[in-house]
Amino acid sequence: MNDAAPTRAEYAAASEQHLREGVARAAALDNRGPLRRDGSGALHPDILEAYWKHGFYVFESVIDEAEIAELRADADMMIAGAPVRPGSDVDALGRPARGRDHAREPYTLIKPLSDPWGGTDKLNGRHPSRMTQPVPDTDAPEYVVFLMYGMCQEMPAALRVYGHPDLLATAAAINGPDFVPFNDAIFVKQPGVGGSVAWHQDGVTHWESPDWDEGSHGFNFQIQLYPTTPANSLWVVPGTHRAGRIDIPARIAANGGDERLPDAVPLLCRPGDVTAVNRQMLHASFANTSPDMRLSITFGFHRLRSVIGQRGALSMEDAAIYDEERISRRSAVIAVAIDARRQHFPDETSFRYLPFADREDEFRYGPETFESVIRDYDTRDLAI
Repeated sequence: MNDAAPTRAEYAAASEQHLREGVARAAALDNRGPLRRDGSGALHPDILEAYWKHGFYVFESVIDEAEIAELRADADMMIAGAPVRPGSDVDALGRPARGRDHAREPYTLIKPLSDPWGGTDKLNGRHPSRMTQPVPDTDAPEYVVFLMYGMCQEMPAALRVYGHPDLLATAAAINGPDFVPFNDAIFVKQPGVGGSVAWHQDGVTHWESPDWDEGSHGFNFQIQLYPTTPANSLWVVPGTHRAGRIDIPARIAANGGDERLPDAVPLLCRPGDVTAVNRQMLHASFANTSPDMRLSITFGFHRLRSVIGQRGALSMEDAAIYDEERISRRSAVIAVAIDARRQHFPDETSFRYLPFADREDEFRYGPETFESVIRDYDTRDLAI
């Protein structure tokens, strides 16, 4: 892009051809369809093969309409309760903002259409090149919600979906039955004002590890609450999860300084679709200059062996070593989520989480486990 920031409309118009080409590239891949299991109940091997080949998979129609409606209602409530600006104690209507009693701030607010991380040393400097920041329309708000955290504490529907049996079975298939959680966040891309996420690879810990492989930094699910389009979706470069640490500025320079990389594809979804994306994939999202809303409930998982004995990274202020006690305390959220889901969907077969097998009665969802396990659980995230 040129040095002069384009307007929102100019940026949208200039991106049209790239978006069309990306859609065509995505359609040529063989990595989307229903979430299928084999005769033993494990994730179907064809899905695993496609995931490891491309570094991502699009699972279609995993979450039904009723549950999507519950998730939307909880997310809308959380968005409406956000501080009106960073550091404020009130929301846009002057009411007390949500989450003021959380140990960790549950909102990231940004200027409309901005890139808060690109070209900075934030998050261990993993976003080395800044995205184009279009000039928003004159009626844009001063700040917009970019990310929301602590979903299992703030959103009952999100805690329940965290215990979804098909998603947890997928986590076990990718990371092993002793898989452990990473973190969760909700990406908010409001129409015409949503910010961008610069090109990056998520992991920071294991690039130089002697046993590094394509799964060393885990993966993330994203549950889509609205249709995603090429203008507001996550974009990935297929196969880059196997490439090691990538020189991102060199890639962009080789593309004439344009962040619209020619081999990237958008993750196009309908409400209820869920993507699984390897955290080592080169990925980004552009400023949402479109008229379409995107809400992506994002939560990730690791291999136990990738986490045990490691030190906190990324945005974790706590740099403590991840020992068995720390991992167990954070993993207990999965056990409570499974029971919260069982109570809400009693006819559904629950997932049996190996690290807490035969301890289910200790982690029944209720006021006591909410306080002991769920309250401020995100201060114990396992970031590598």
